[in-house]
Amino acid sequence: MKIAILGTRGIPNYYGGFEQFAEFFSVYLVEKGHEVYCYNSHNHPFQEKDFHGVHIIHQYDPEYKYGTFGQFIYDYNCIIDARKRDFDIILQLGYTSNSVWFFLLPKKSIVITNMDGLEWKRSKYSRPVQQFLKFAERLAAISSDYLVSDSIGIQKFLKEKYKKESTYIAYGAYPFNEPNEAFLEKYDVQKGNYNMIMARFEPENNFEMVLDGVATNDDKTPILVIGNHNTKHGEYLKNKYKLQANIRFIGAVYNLEHLNNLRYFSNIYFHGHSVGGTNPSLLEAMSSQALIAAHNNDFNKGILKDNAFYFSNSVEVKNILQTIKKNDNLQLVQNNYQAIVNDFNWEKINGEYLQLFEECFSKSDKRKQRK
Repeated sequence: MKIAILGTRGIPNYYGGFEQFAEFFSVYLVEKGHEVYCYNSHNHPFQEKDFHGVHIIHQYDPEYKYGTFGQFIYDYNCIIDARKRDFDIILQLGYTSNSVWFFLLPKKSIVITNMDGLEWKRSKYSRPVQQFLKFAERLAAISSDYLVSDSIGIQKFLKEKYKKESTYIAYGAYPFNEPNEAFLEKYDVQKGNYNMIMARFEPENNFEMVLDGVATNDDKTPILVIGNHNTKHGEYLKNKYKLQANIRFIGAVYNLEHLNNLRYFSNIYFHGHSVGGTNPSLLEAMSSQALIAAHNNDFNKGILKDNAFYFSNSVEVKNILQTIKKNDNLQLVQNNYQAIVNDFNWEKINGEYLQLFEECFSKSDKRKQRK
């Protein structure tokens, strides 16, 4: 099959979850004998035309100039280019800035859309933007040939809201079992004597809830705050906690080996995400054998079940910090690691996507149109 992946800033991953998935899945498809194309922003750090057999198509992305509006132009450019290439399948990752162009998608290509999380729930968006995101979500749901949900919660929502069936496929992670304590030196922390939190700096990721718990706790064990903090919310948090020496804003870390070791040797890994489906960083924390304390919501509990500690406010965070140690809870750590091995490994996830592609391709009317 000739397959295109749209909706990311590109591969290899320098940004986030969809990019990570696109990198792993596209290479997997090539290894299985398929012809794969991935769209990259024109200013992506990787400027080659080939990545492990994946064809890279760079398209102009004016996000650097126009902000969010630039994403719409980038997606438009990608879709216009895709019209010329006769793809069998187009996989769209997300919908926020591409679903408005649904009428431009190639008519003979099978369009499969991963519906991501409930983006309109994010408080960083104004009410008009939230309304637009609901509209964009609806366009994607009704115009795509097939839908993918990355959590049971999203699958249920799409069924109830739009009467649309979707295939549940979670994200994946590679089991990590080669720890190297030497990586800690760069971050000035010692094995088991630091905590960490990692996410995009958005209110729904509950940095403030976690860090309020840290700030009010008498114990001053360091906490590494990982993510690009050069944002409005990031600057607010850095200013709020600037007198807390144990709260260390270290910026974004994209090197997976570094991240895996940081998670592995941490005492507690805080996962504050409260909006969306299966979060990639949560699965990576499980695979890195971290002890996880997660925000108390159905998305997180659907993945972690009873194998984590949960918090709903800063007082509960403080209580976790005062009473929980990783070495006392190694069975929870092992249970989560085993879940990655059995249920969330990349080979399984990639295989489920490929199986969906093959089923859609074999039964689609569009395939008949192509003959």
